[in-house]
Amino acid sequence: MQVKETLAEGLKHEYQVSIPASELDAKVDARLSELKSKVRINGFRPGKVPVAHLKKVYGKSVAAETLEQTIRDTNTQIFTERGVRLANEPKITMPTEEKEVEDILAGKSDLTYTVAFEVVPPIALADFKSFSVEKPVAEVADTDVDEAIKRIADQNKSYTAKAEGAKAETGDRVTVAFKGTIGGVAFDGGTGENIPVVIGSNTFIPGFEDQLIGIAVGETRNVKASFPKNYAAANLAGQDAEFETTASLIEAPQDPVIDDEFAKSLGLESLDKLKEVMRERLTQEFAGATRQKVKRTLLDRLDETHKFDPPPSLVNDEFDLMWNSIKAEMESSQKTFADENTTEEEAREEYRKIADRRVRLGLVLSEIGEKNKITVTDDEVSRAVIERARQMPGREKEVWDYYRSNPGALAQLRAPIFEDKVVDFILELANVTETKVSREELFKDEDEKAAA
Repeated sequence: MQVKETLAEGLKHEYQVSIPASELDAKVDARLSELKSKVRINGFRPGKVPVAHLKKVYGKSVAAETLEQTIRDTNTQIFTERGVRLANEPKITMPTEEKEVEDILAGKSDLTYTVAFEVVPPIALADFKSFSVEKPVAEVADTDVDEAIKRIADQNKSYTAKAEGAKAETGDRVTVAFKGTIGGVAFDGGTGENIPVVIGSNTFIPGFEDQLIGIAVGETRNVKASFPKNYAAANLAGQDAEFETTASLIEAPQDPVIDDEFAKSLGLESLDKLKEVMRERLTQEFAGATRQKVKRTLLDRLDETHKFDPPPSLVNDEFDLMWNSIKAEMESSQKTFADENTTEEEAREEYRKIADRRVRLGLVLSEIGEKNKITVTDDEVSRAVIERARQMPGREKEVWDYYRSNPGALAQLRAPIFEDKVVDFILELANVTETKVSREELFKDEDEKAAA
């Protein structure tokens, strides 16, 4: 076997490999000898079939299998001897001429092919003991618990019918019947009976609820509203509609009484127990926010201390995934880059930087995991699947079967578990300092994202 490097350009490499026909023929004969005791051919006793006869019957298929295995083994040898870590699947270029292929399979010609691949560059890991990480911690205050319970109470508030002749106001619940048309023509889903509408809840299409202000029981109004451009039903998206709307009941919200009875309505024995449960929930929520901030800080530190050129193919793949998603989202919402105060060129440049960072950090985390024997067990993945199944009551078996038969989906569950384990490993070595912050400071970034 001869191996000749034909390309060494940055992280890209290509080798030309030549394997003598005699070597391939010997492997085919060896494989056929193994088959002697397994095949049954009329006229021959078990294990007594001549290799020459087997070659006539099975030679071509065995040669093809041997060829594939030889190429796999040879490539593995090339990668191992050179100590390279592949960035992607190698590209193998084989002879394509029919006669040339036939001669190779028949053992008349040498096999010559090329294997091209991209490698992961050597990564010099930083000294994680030199990392200083600030851990923001916020305590759950009594006011946080009270506010959280009030939000639950508001979501479960009761309504009482208003006096005869009363007009609907913001916050009131109006029960209506409506018939919708677009251009004077009724459309599917445009008709409703006994539909409760809370004015100001923004649960109906923009403009619908506001036009119910001042309506009285028995009154009919012609409400004009437009479906959003990104509305789920494509045939209605962006369309102007009219709804002949009649109110049958107007109810005013009642201030909830937060007491033991309210707690019992939620399945808890007392208000004190409700506060205890809510404090535990908020404590977990605060801990999750702390974890996210610490993780973000640590990833930023890894980004700063590991600057190298990642494999272009990986960056291109990551960029394409993000860019296709962005384009699809913009088309769905009918937005332009100008709406986002940017240009397509600037956006592409920004997302390419993000792709570069993601790939680099992924390689760094992988290197840390490999160097320190950090792995994800099957039990950990199974627990993640079970947790996903719990989030979909009644469909647990469907979720379980989906992940069991979909290796790609399992890999998506495994990746964040691995990332968290590597992060925990680094945090054990780093100098982590707790800093007391307010709830507002802890959730600042998240609140800003939600507002955006």
